[in-house]
Amino acid sequence: MKVATITKPVKILWGRSEKSMTTSTMFSYCYSSTIKPASHSSVFQPSLRSISSSSFHLRPKSRNFISLNESSSFPGNSISIKTRNLCVVSASKSDNGSQESSFQGAESFFRSVLASMEKVYLNRNPTAKQILELVQSVDSNQICYDHLAFRTFGVNGYGIDSMAKFFLDFGYEPRDELRFPAKKLKALWFSPPSVPLPDGGSGTNGPLPRIFISELLVDQMSTQTQEIIRKYTDISSCGNEHAALASALGSLTWEKPLFSEFQQLARESEYAAWTLVNGYALNHATISTHQLKFHLRNIKNLNRFIEDNGFKLNSEGGVLKVSPDGLLLQSSTVADSVSFQFSDGITELVPCSYIEFAERLVLPQYKNIPEKEVKEFHRRDGFEVGNADKIFESTSKEQLTRRAA
Repeated sequence: MKVATITKPVKILWGRSEKSMTTSTMFSYCYSSTIKPASHSSVFQPSLRSISSSSFHLRPKSRNFISLNESSSFPGNSISIKTRNLCVVSASKSDNGSQESSFQGAESFFRSVLASMEKVYLNRNPTAKQILELVQSVDSNQICYDHLAFRTFGVNGYGIDSMAKFFLDFGYEPRDELRFPAKKLKALWFSPPSVPLPDGGSGTNGPLPRIFISELLVDQMSTQTQEIIRKYTDISSCGNEHAALASALGSLTWEKPLFSEFQQLARESEYAAWTLVNGYALNHATISTHQLKFHLRNIKNLNRFIEDNGFKLNSEGGVLKVSPDGLLLQSSTVADSVSFQFSDGITELVPCSYIEFAERLVLPQYKNIPEKEVKEFHRRDGFEVGNADKIFESTSKEQLTRRAA
C-alpha cells in the first residue's frame, strides 16, 4: 500500500494585473489568503503596537515589514494579537513577465528573519547546534541549507498558507503538493527566488533554501482532537497572520495547553501534539551534503561521521532514505526533547526539533558535465513522499525512546 501520493499543482492566480509598477501603500488590517501551487517542469513584546515605516521604492511582490526582537526561549509565552498596523510595499512583475528580484532593498531584512528562526532553533536543539559546529570544523566547511521545514494545523487559516505568505512575499514560488493519507497530512514545497549567491555565505547567509510546509488535515481527526485544536487556534485570534514573526520569536500564538490535551493529541497524531506545543517553530533545517567538502559530500560518509560522534539517527525505514529514482538521499537525527510546563502546572519532556541531511545527485542528462561545473539546477530537485514520510518520524515517541535507550 502506498504511503503517500504526489498531486501536481495548478497555477497560482494573483488578484491584480501584472504590469510594471512601483508603489507603496500603508494600511491596517488582518487578512487571509489561499495559496495554489504553480506548475513547474522538472519577533516578542506582551503585545504588538503600530509599526510604522517610511515608504520604500522597490520592485518586489507585496511584503510585510515587521521589526523583530530575537528570543531563544521555548514557546512558553504566547502571542494573542487582535490589531496591528503594517506597512506593505507592493509591486509586480515587469512588462516582459519576468520576475524581478524580490530582494531589492530588503534582502538583509529577509535573511535576518531566517537568522532569527535559526537562532531559536539552535538554542532549543543542542543536537542540531553541535552537529553544525562539528561539520563546520572539518576542513572549514560552509553550511548550505537544502531546505527549512515547518508544521501547521490545517484549520481556521492556520495551515500551509499562514506560513507560506511570508515566503511568497519575498519571491518564493509554490511547487508540488505531497499527500500522506496514513498520517492525515499534506505538504507543499516552495522554491527560492533566483538571486546572486553571497560570496562565502554560510547558513542563512548562504544560498536561499527551499521551504517545506506541511499541515495536519484537522477535519479528518476525531471530534475530541478537532475540538482541542480549534480551541487554541480560536484563542490565537489573528496570530496566524504572523506565523513568521512567531517562528522568529520562538513564541506560540495561542495559550499553553493542558497536559491532558497534549496527551489526547499524542495518542491520535504525534504530529498534532508536536505542533500544539511548538507552534510555528522551525521543525528542522537540512544540510545540503553535496555542498560540503571532500569525503563528507557523500551522505553515507556523513552519516557514519555523525554516528561515530555519538549522535542517533532516525532509523525508520533504514537510516538512509532513498527516492525510487535513486537521486534523492536523505537522513536525519532523532529530535531533541525539552522541558515544557503546561497550563495546569505539569512539567513534562516534549519533542522539539531535529536536523536533516540531503544529497541530491546529478540528473542523468547532465552526467557528463565535469564535477566542478555542476550547479544546483543540474541535480535532482523536489521531494519524495516515501522519504518524507519516514523523516516525519524523527519526532515520534518510538524514535525518541530508542534515542534515550
